[in-house]
Amino acid sequence: MSKAHHRKKHPEAVRQQLLEVAAKLSLEKGPASVTLDAVSQAAGVSKGGLLHHFPNKLSLLDGLFDDLTEKFDRALAERMRDDPEPKGRFTRAYAAIWFLPEGLSDGEQWKVLTVALISEPHLRERWRQWVDRHLAENVGTDSTLDAMLVRYAVDGLWLADLLGAPVMDAAPRAAMLERLMALSRT
Repeated sequence: MSKAHHRKKHPEAVRQQLLEVAAKLSLEKGPASVTLDAVSQAAGVSKGGLLHHFPNKLSLLDGLFDDLTEKFDRALAERMRDDPEPKGRFTRAYAAIWFLPEGLSDGEQWKVLTVALISEPHLRERWRQWVDRHLAENVGTDSTLDAMLVRYAVDGLWLADLLGAPVMDAAPRAAMLERLMALSRT
């Protein structure tokens, strides 16, 4: 009998490793480099093992989307819970997580997903649904034009960071965040 039959299996750890490898490959070599063969080889997982978790490239991207939005939802909930002011609470949490370098621990994976969102209509629809759900949940507190303006500014900064231009130093970035946080309260 081979050792494979006696190894302890950790399917969630393997799944997470596959997601991380796919994100790393995409960042280093571009989204086209993310093939099932390349991911399984780089992860040291058999293709059958990869297919057990992700039967195709789109399911791999869906898995990355699910993983990241679950983490984002937890971070949003935590920041919103710690914010005593209801008006603009969702918008401030959204800004803090996206805007601050330490706010989004999976920033590199989000870059990968952002590129995938641009090229994959299915993922764009999933993101639109995510945004719509959160806006509907916070319709009474985050529906002002100012709150919308803050979220669009944050999205613009995220895109600038993704593209690497223009580069913004820490001081103006902090000042911009302070102004946007104030705007979220109006």
